[in-house]
Parts: sequence; C-alpha cells; structure tokens
Amino acid sequence: MAEQLEFFPVPSPCRGVCQSDERGYCRGCMRSRDERFNWMKFSDAQKREVLRLCRQRWLRLQRSEKAPPPEEPQQPSLF
Repeated sequence: MAEQLEFFPVPSPCRGVCQSDERGYCRGCMRSRDERFNWMKFSDAQKREVLRLCRQRWLRLQRSEKAPPPEEPQQPSLF
C-alpha cells in the first residue's frame, strides 16, 4: 500500500503527565514505554497507528471506569 504524502508532521500526543499506570501505559497519552521512546524514529504511518491504539486504550479505560447506573425502585414511592 502506498503511503500518503503528509504536509505536516504527526504531532506527539504527549500531555506532560508522564506517569505509568499498572499496565505500563502513560496516564496522559496512553502510549506504551516503547511507543514513547521510539516516537521520533517512527514513520508517519506508524505514528498514526500508535495514535489509533492510544484512542482505543483511552476508550477502553473510560468504559471500565464508568460506574453502573444506580438501580431505580420498581415502584416509585407514593410518599
């Protein structure tokens, strides 16, 4: 597959948090250690793939942190 010409470099997703979670992903940008250290060596296509993976990780984290809605009573109280 031919790589598309890019007029602008793919920016780093770094947010300056730089703390790893229990799975080893950065809490700020959701990149792995290898993805953070090798960012400047990656091609634009590789960087876009890393950004796609980061987005998936962030969405998965949001779904896991979402608390289940409180159960509503079957019959509302009349008082």
